[in-house]
Amino acid sequence: MFRKTRPILLISTVCFASLVCWLSAAEPLEFRFWETKSGRRSDVKLQLVQQTDDLVTLKREDNGKIIQIPQANLSTADQRYLTSARQPLEAVADVQVTEVAFANAVSADWPRWRGVNNDGLSPETGLLSQWDGAPPVLWSTRGLGQGYSSVVFANGRIYTMGKKETVNLICLSAEDGSLVWETPVGGGSNPNCTPTVDIESQLVYGLSHAGDFVCADARTGREVWRKNFPRDFGGRMMSGWGYSESPLIDGDRIILTPGGDRAVMAALNKRTGEVIWTTPMQQASAGYASPVISQAGGIKQYITLVGKGLIGVAAENGRPLWHYDRIANTTANVPTPIVKGNYVFGSSGYGDGGSALLELSRQGRGIGVREVYYKRNNEYQNHHGGMVLIGDHIYMGEGHNKGFPICINMRSGRVAWGPERGAGSGSAALVAADGHLYFRYENGVMALVTASPRGYELKGSFRIKSNNGKSWAHPVIVDKKLYLRDQDELHCYDIASQ
Repeated sequence: MFRKTRPILLISTVCFASLVCWLSAAEPLEFRFWETKSGRRSDVKLQLVQQTDDLVTLKREDNGKIIQIPQANLSTADQRYLTSARQPLEAVADVQVTEVAFANAVSADWPRWRGVNNDGLSPETGLLSQWDGAPPVLWSTRGLGQGYSSVVFANGRIYTMGKKETVNLICLSAEDGSLVWETPVGGGSNPNCTPTVDIESQLVYGLSHAGDFVCADARTGREVWRKNFPRDFGGRMMSGWGYSESPLIDGDRIILTPGGDRAVMAALNKRTGEVIWTTPMQQASAGYASPVISQAGGIKQYITLVGKGLIGVAAENGRPLWHYDRIANTTANVPTPIVKGNYVFGSSGYGDGGSALLELSRQGRGIGVREVYYKRNNEYQNHHGGMVLIGDHIYMGEGHNKGFPICINMRSGRVAWGPERGAGSGSAALVAADGHLYFRYENGVMALVTASPRGYELKGSFRIKSNNGKSWAHPVIVDKKLYLRDQDELHCYDIASQ
């Protein structure tokens, strides 16, 4: 699509059929190249299918896939083209795009913790395949405050959180890391939450350690609305390290995990904060994971790991669908689960944690759960560095406070290789891109490892420019650059192959 970018919306089969019917009934517009405000030109021709006040729907000439782009991000010339084409397209205003996976095609964006789909997979290519020492540092910045928040990207800006006198939501320029704005979120301890940016509404959301939740204008930092998880939802954490999730945007809703008896999970209007539904769960508490979307069993649902284990709730109304507690530990349930088709893989650390693969199937209005396999904590477990699924294999740092690289066949649970000692020590935060795994170890070492089930292959390592304590913030790869947050500092490394 657009160079240095990726498609943003893949529509459901039903909706694609609706679009095809319309295209066959009306005079199709030409395929043409499109351009963003920043001057990036699409590398394939695209055909205008539909437009609303906010989004433009386009069809790729090469493979027929449908994508959507925020109209505000298009060039002046393309916006004039839209004005001239608007009248014929008003006849298809009832076409709806549903069941979508969001990713931005207009700029190199990473709008949520662990990426667009919260899976730790970066679409970047053309990256270094070997490290002979540290890659070049393009820039570093200070003044972010304390916290384990990572960074997200949208429209040429970086968003994160940090504690100075107060806990702040922070916006930086992606060009050099200079401060654009910062907005107070609340008090309490250093934040863990990585913000979420909604590109369509130009809003950004941040959560404090104590449960203060703020929605702000992503352009100016102006507060739009706020909630408090304990006060507004009776929320509570399973243990004392504080709220940590990165909220999930799904259409006009934002999905949160307050963790209370009356609202273990909640859906709010993303623009106003109005509560749409809440999910009750007795003796509930929030974990440290973030929710993901699944269509398992033919029911759209939000899945996350809370204090009592893995749960799934109906996206339509928040109705509890299923609960699995065997991997839950009593200290801190952290890793965000992996979802693929009808399967869910979950893991947790500590002496009473473990790992499991579940198969979900529809049973009446609910979901039935079949345990495909369960692995005890002494077989393999992920502490808090996260897991990635590439093909049929899961890669992660294995062991409590260890982060030993390991590769597991998701379907069978068999270990393909590992656990290996690794280049660093302590827990390891993980992201994947361009055929490689990027392990960030607790002791400040970065390692590049081949992402292959054939065996462990270390392609290089280096010590991060600074080490301000435990190096836990997850690495981010955007626009051929590696971003590493280290408490008060942020470093930008050039990892382009050319």
